Amino acid sequence: MSKWARLSAFTAATLLLASSASRGQSAPDKAGESDKFFRSGSIPELVIELDDDACEALRADARKYVMGKLREKPRTEYEEVSFKLKGAAGSFREFDDLPSFTVRMDRGDQDQRFHGLRKFHLNKSPQDETYLQELLGSDIFNAAGILTPRVTHARVWINQRDMGLYVVKEGFDPLFIKRGFSDSSGNLYDGGFCQDVDAELEKDEGSGPDDRSDLRNLLEISTEPDLVRRWERLTEVVDVESFLTFMAIEQMLGHWDGYCLNRNNYRLYFDPSTRKAYFLPHGMDQLFQDAEASVLDNPPALVAIAIMQNPAWRAAYRKRISDLLPLFDADKLKKRVEQVTKRLQPVLEDFDKDVANAQKAAANELKSRLEARERSLKEQQGQEDPKPLVFRSGRPEPLLKWRPNSECEDASLTQEKDSGVQVMTIAAGKSGRCIASWRKGVLLQRGKYRFRAIMRIKDVVTLADDRRAPGVGAGLRLANGTREAALVGSTTFKTIDFEFEITEEAADVELVIELRASGGSLAIKTDSL
Repeated sequence: MSKWARLSAFTAATLLLASSASRGQSAPDKAGESDKFFRSGSIPELVIELDDDACEALRADARKYVMGKLREKPRTEYEEVSFKLKGAAGSFREFDDLPSFTVRMDRGDQDQRFHGLRKFHLNKSPQDETYLQELLGSDIFNAAGILTPRVTHARVWINQRDMGLYVVKEGFDPLFIKRGFSDSSGNLYDGGFCQDVDAELEKDEGSGPDDRSDLRNLLEISTEPDLVRRWERLTEVVDVESFLTFMAIEQMLGHWDGYCLNRNNYRLYFDPSTRKAYFLPHGMDQLFQDAEASVLDNPPALVAIAIMQNPAWRAAYRKRISDLLPLFDADKLKKRVEQVTKRLQPVLEDFDKDVANAQKAAANELKSRLEARERSLKEQQGQEDPKPLVFRSGRPEPLLKWRPNSECEDASLTQEKDSGVQVMTIAAGKSGRCIASWRKGVLLQRGKYRFRAIMRIKDVVTLADDRRAPGVGAGLRLANGTREAALVGSTTFKTIDFEFEITEEAADVELVIELRASGGSLAIKTDSL
């Protein structure tokens, strides 16, 4: 029996591997010190001590490390600790607000560790009032055999400022990689913000090639036009078994902001011992939001497309969904939510009773979503694979259920009525940088197509530094594609067409309505799409 089939026999104990904190010594993780930290169930109190110069430096450049101290109450102190702010669109907060931190223990003293950790994150969790979703995602991914950062909690102070509860998350570094791979010297890439493997991903760790030849090889094979040749070569550069599990869990969690659905929040490790790529999950603070989210639609990420177009791998993916269902047992997950909420509530109440009440209410709502998600996953098990869109003679097919996507922190995407007409909108924020879109995946047969929308723009100004732009201003295109047509300035509602061709027997495409601008807004008549 394969390890994937054995997953159906997982017990609640497997799922409930604790992800909480304990006291420990500053030392290398020789005796599982980090494991004790994440398993024990206590919540440490951490004080970040920064002098005035360090505080000013973080205000000026949040992404650059500053030196400070870390004190674990009541008495443990760590000298020469490095801190910088973290977060992307939606989660980043300035230093004087409610910031999240990346913490490095070894930049001053190479051997210094925090409970066996060289690097970890303190996340204020602004998008998750439960403080639980990252932990649940970590539990489930790890139980499924995908190496994932462990998660716990801490109460945090910045100097004298009581910041309240934080999510503590293991960092991506060689110590982390060593937990899952025999050789931790391979290249570890940061997926960045909404970037696929065709982007120049940042290399975080590794002694492999610095020229990104491993990434280029993966991209070349994933987009090989000859499908038979592509599938033969893919097994040489991707651990397909691991990726099927990674993809299945992302979809089952409803991780809409992960790699497969949004080309975001992931790390990519090239294992020198196998010469294969492994995808690792990240940024799981918005899970289970749509209980009905499909696990059958093909996701738009390049490697996911390459694998799901293979009928045998597609069938294996369906089987993997079935094998992994026990990890989504709502009763067991709800018990986990209750267990951790009980531990968090005294800390939250001591900090702010309103925050404590909000966490408890959000946790109860999460439990309802877990129940609904399990029901949906079981229902989808019996459903057929999606069929290509069927066109009736002479009639266009309407496109419904679009999802928002933003690559900037302050773009506004709404659905509203404008003079009685339902519209979807995109508006640039005060930052002066708007890269945002409405997107929809659709399965199409071989043929030529016209994608149509009725759009209006107001005061749209192009981005001066958008060097890799697939198009400027407002317009229509396919994901991973480009467009020539562009709307700039202001217009009344007008019809915009984008024509394209599908040369394969059938292909999943992602349609994109986007605004790339330093200012202005876009409105799209929903019933025109």
